[in-house]
Amino acid sequence: MGLSPWGFVVTFGVVSLLMDVVYEGARSITGPFLGSLGASAALVGAVTAAGEATALALRLVSGPAADRTHRYWAWTIAGYLLTAAAVPALALPLGVAGASALILLERVGKAVRSPAKDTLISHAGSETGRGKAFAIHEALDQTGAFAGPLLVAAVLAATGGYSTGFAILAIPGAIAMVILFWLARKVPEPARYEATVEETEGDAVALSPDFWRYAVFVALTMAGYATFGLIGYHLSERGIAPVASIPVIYAIAMGVDAIAALITGKYYDQIGIKVLVSLPILAGLGTVLSFSGGFWTAIAGVLIWGAAMGVQESTLRAGVADLVPKQRRATAYGLFAAFYGAAWFVGGTLLGYLYEKSTAGLVAVCLAMQVAALVMLLLTRQRGSATSDR
Repeated sequence: MGLSPWGFVVTFGVVSLLMDVVYEGARSITGPFLGSLGASAALVGAVTAAGEATALALRLVSGPAADRTHRYWAWTIAGYLLTAAAVPALALPLGVAGASALILLERVGKAVRSPAKDTLISHAGSETGRGKAFAIHEALDQTGAFAGPLLVAAVLAATGGYSTGFAILAIPGAIAMVILFWLARKVPEPARYEATVEETEGDAVALSPDFWRYAVFVALTMAGYATFGLIGYHLSERGIAPVASIPVIYAIAMGVDAIAALITGKYYDQIGIKVLVSLPILAGLGTVLSFSGGFWTAIAGVLIWGAAMGVQESTLRAGVADLVPKQRRATAYGLFAAFYGAAWFVGGTLLGYLYEKSTAGLVAVCLAMQVAALVMLLLTRQRGSATSDR
């Protein structure tokens, strides 16, 4: 191999770092940006939730296609190209409909690349420990998620407009693509990192009941987990925080995300999916506090929200890799993401609606979902011991 497993993980993490500067920089102002174009809270909630659902549900197609074609690099590169093009295009004067379409297109890029990308990382993780591999990748990823909003905040403070903030994000996107093409040439077959190869044909291997219980657990958690678009809208519309400070708040949350990923990734390799008890607790508490009280309560909520995002974006993916056979991994990532993506769309839209009607109703729904998620995890964890092939 052209790189060690850790070299592969870290280099891929640098690509994700740069691309997170792009799309997390944009996402940090999505809510206020749509609001400036005349969008209502319900529309902001629907668009941002639909974006997340799109990024997840379309993996039903991209995951099995990646496994079928074995062209994991092609799917990864195509997805990143869509994101690198869609985000700077938000600088164009397209109105609410056009901006919403580009936000969704950026998320389509996420859907195209993610199952293949996660499969590539999971191969290297068989040597390093999957919890650690996904945690390091997420930590680098979230370094970009920290820097991107700060870059956008600086541009907003300097220019007072959104267009320049979106346009400048073309630069890190271009650099990321150069590194990604180099990495694909350097390590054309990351599957060789895995010493053990399962012989059973991929389509003949069924996904286990543990995998489906795991998917239900995550779906319930995400149904009660607000998007930052809605949180940012709340902070802006209620006058809790100045618009220019919202990307900074988001950046700090992404820093917490990276720390949470490293901690839970480490403990995942030691105790398995039991560490995921933390997810519904963090998701519920973070969402509730973000919409309760004044500035400092909301800030505490956003930081806890960020910790939940760190668990979601790293340790959950390690769990999928250890619950399914190697040859069905991209398919499983696609199914898993689509399953909870649909739940996030329904939940995000519902939370946006409840926000306009009753904050107490929003809190009640959120807490009910997290309690149900905990119950499902308790049913899963005893039988969900990793079937890792590392």
